[in-house]
Amino acid sequence: MVRRPLPRILSSGTVSLTRGRDFARTAADSATDVLHPLLVIGRGLRILASAGRRKWCDTPKDKRGPALFLGVACVLVVALVPYGPLAALITLMAAAAWQGRDRTPVKTGPSDAETERLGSLYEALVPYFSVPEDPSPLFAHGGDWDKAFSGYEFDEAGRVTRLHIRYPAYFTDGEAASRARIEALLHAKSGRGREYLFDWDEEGNQLDLSVLAALPTGIAAQPFVTSPGETVLGFTDAGGVQRTLPVLEADQPRDMPPVIWRTGSRSAEPHLLAVGQPGSGTSTLLRSVALQALRHGGDVLIVEGGGSGEYSCLSGRAGVLAVECGPAGALATLEWAARETERRLIATHRAREAGRPAPEDTRRPLWILLDRPSVLGHLAAAEGAPDPLAQLQVPLRHGRAAHVTVVVAEQFDHLELLHDAVWQHTRARVVLGSASIQQIADVLGLPPHTTPTAVAPPGRGYARLGTGPVHRLQVPATPDPYDEAAHPAHRQAVLELLPERQARPKTVADHVTPTKPLRILQPVQPLQPSQAVQPVHPPAQAQGPSIDAPGVPEVPVDAP
Repeated sequence: MVRRPLPRILSSGTVSLTRGRDFARTAADSATDVLHPLLVIGRGLRILASAGRRKWCDTPKDKRGPALFLGVACVLVVALVPYGPLAALITLMAAAAWQGRDRTPVKTGPSDAETERLGSLYEALVPYFSVPEDPSPLFAHGGDWDKAFSGYEFDEAGRVTRLHIRYPAYFTDGEAASRARIEALLHAKSGRGREYLFDWDEEGNQLDLSVLAALPTGIAAQPFVTSPGETVLGFTDAGGVQRTLPVLEADQPRDMPPVIWRTGSRSAEPHLLAVGQPGSGTSTLLRSVALQALRHGGDVLIVEGGGSGEYSCLSGRAGVLAVECGPAGALATLEWAARETERRLIATHRAREAGRPAPEDTRRPLWILLDRPSVLGHLAAAEGAPDPLAQLQVPLRHGRAAHVTVVVAEQFDHLELLHDAVWQHTRARVVLGSASIQQIADVLGLPPHTTPTAVAPPGRGYARLGTGPVHRLQVPATPDPYDEAAHPAHRQAVLELLPERQARPKTVADHVTPTKPLRILQPVQPLQPSQAVQPVHPPAQAQGPSIDAPGVPEVPVDAP
């Protein structure tokens, strides 16, 4: 049988066929470009028609008549208005073009790099979240990470910013050591240099990892909107507290969540201990506390052990009783503070026994601020003098009833030199600067809920008030106004908050120092004419409390 030859167009016309196919494709592309606006408008009209049909179907039957009547009335109004049909047509075409426009497809899954990072996180967690006895393990080598990671987010650099993890119920999430191992692993695998928040849901066997934004460092010292007895230690995350304060950051008003420390006779944390490394911001915290105490009408005693003169700006100011830098002056000042605390307790007790309110001078807050007191203790021991810190026992134990508040700032290297009374009665704690999790836990009593960074700006740290949670903290910028290396705006803010300087008299008949407590007597009230013939009993001669102590001068209230 003879094979018939192929047609000429199939045997020798392959070039012409390819050329025709290219011509047809070019014509189709050109037609698509020309008709693209019509295609967009047609797609938009279809979308509008579908939306109108759904709206009509969702309308109840008893309301379809009024809706139809309203639609017909609108059409008639448009038809009767000059250029109404043209305007309606243009509006309809514009709406159809907007609805039918090309939309960028939404990303529905992680990229290849993100998938690889999630897979590495899953494989790293397998040894911690799996046991050989589990018949169907949630975490297994070569398993599917979709079952364990139900939510995730990444930043522009491809690093994890949020991760929701499901773990088996047999994992010992109630042990701090087990949770610490998981947090350290996720911190290392997700990227160092950032602060991560770990939220453990022990009841639901779930862990939420999220990256926290850095706390603002541009908030300077300023008059905070607080009541007497409230001190702003710094600012924290929005979800940590239930209150905000209006502040100025670079002359821009903001509402920031503060960490407020409450003092007074009803406070559960009457004293504060701040610990940090050199340059961490403990002196900044003490200056901020001193300015707020002076603003609310308190008396301030400052004992500086470092001898750097960072509190010289407060010397001689109204309300500042003394600024001591040497062992002898610190010992005399703290001895006076101890006797003043005892005097206040005795005066308050006698007033209550007599059925009268406590005297005004016993209700005036007294703040004792000590910066690095261990240095003064070492110098006193070298000179054979008693340790000044031993005089803090009375203000620490009885300061809450006498309105006396003690604030101690010390460095990590000298914590063992602090007395047991300081550790026992300072229930408000602050840790500033770069520190390990173990160091923070030793001071605060609990490890932080976030991962501390290796490098922290001055004033950044953690705070815990009593038995409450651990808060991230950023202390307001309160530098020494005489430090030329500080920010000029921050220095000016501190200068504006300083009280006026007290005018010292040229001659004083009887010089009274803090080592000589005053015996304040109220003036005798003049007798009425009806009472002139009545004898005055001794208890009625003095209206105020007094202390019969030998060697204490009696000074009336109107004396200078």
